Amino acid sequence: MQSLLPQNQVFSVTQITEILKEILEQTFRSITIEGEISNWRPSAAGHIYFTLKDNSSQIKAVMFRGSTYNLGFRPKDGDKVRCTGSISVYGPQGSYQLIVTKMEQAGVGNILQMLEERKRKLADEGLFDENRKKPLPLFPKTIGVVTSPTGAAIRDILNVTKRRNKTINVTVLPAIVQGEEAAPSIVKMINIANFYNLCDVLIVGRGGGSLEDLLPFSEESVVRAVSESHIPVISAVGHEIDWALCDYAADKRAATPSAAAELAVPVFSDIQFKLQDYKKTYYEAIHSKVNQKRLLIKSFNPESLELRFRAIQQPLLNRYGQAKDNLVKNIEDKIKDLRQNIENCKTVLENSSPETIFKRGYSMVQSKSTGQIIRNATDLSIDDEIEIHPACGIITAKVLETK
Repeated sequence: MQSLLPQNQVFSVTQITEILKEILEQTFRSITIEGEISNWRPSAAGHIYFTLKDNSSQIKAVMFRGSTYNLGFRPKDGDKVRCTGSISVYGPQGSYQLIVTKMEQAGVGNILQMLEERKRKLADEGLFDENRKKPLPLFPKTIGVVTSPTGAAIRDILNVTKRRNKTINVTVLPAIVQGEEAAPSIVKMINIANFYNLCDVLIVGRGGGSLEDLLPFSEESVVRAVSESHIPVISAVGHEIDWALCDYAADKRAATPSAAAELAVPVFSDIQFKLQDYKKTYYEAIHSKVNQKRLLIKSFNPESLELRFRAIQQPLLNRYGQAKDNLVKNIEDKIKDLRQNIENCKTVLENSSPETIFKRGYSMVQSKSTGQIIRNATDLSIDDEIEIHPACGIITAKVLETK
């Protein structure tokens, strides 16, 4: 840079500041810096001022309100973060700072990628399917809680349970909820609860924390244990904005441990009210039914029974008499028709009888030698003998002539 500046030139403070401003702002338009948050100061206008430092150095930083909407966590002093933005020089104070447009927890990108890959794998196996999820019991007797016995989560659950329903027992299954030993400890407690059938519903969770703190509840072994539990499981990991993979495998997900207790524990007074309401409804229904039966029985005396029987019998008798008369009439009409038909057939047969025809003066002629009936004069020759059959007797003759 010295070669670009005139030798022995004297600069004013403003001039050198402007040169540095141009060099820094043009060179570092987009840069990502990793460090630890210090002196975190949100302003009333919505901007956030803080210092980003490491073991040897520090740099001032600001995140304006428009960029804070994209924050996926709640930064605080001591958090190790990765900030992306540009370098800006503030001339009046001769200082430079980082204008942050994006902030994420250091290492979170890799963790989130790992969690997404694990989520896809377990989802493909069907561990998050809705048809695997079990309904919560309406009236549980015992609530099991897999969490730290000294954390705020168990205190919140106990307070909510005591307030809502003192008759419900709470069984605490103490587990380590942070660090490398957490996942095996959580799995062990879930398996113990299922093996000994210690409760009617199981709450698995802890209070809030960083993404790294909540990682045990996203371990594959924990997710599988939650999914395979025959006891219905409520996942209550962290706060409402936090999430873990066991949330997807659980039968229900609660935003906080307190919300999990509210899901699992019915209000005792509500149960009493519903039971009283059901009792009243059923009593009124039974009372109404009994009164109806009493009125019905009261109307059944000998006189009324006979009248009722007659009222049922008389229409049937009328129908029977009418049917009988119709049957007899139909039979008589049928017989009359058959007789008339027989007479007609008899007349036809009698009129078609040869005897009747002969009585009218007709005769039948046969050849005496062959017995053939003669229907045509050409069937005979002169001197042929014939027999003539009138209505009575037989006449023998000889043919003298045919025409």
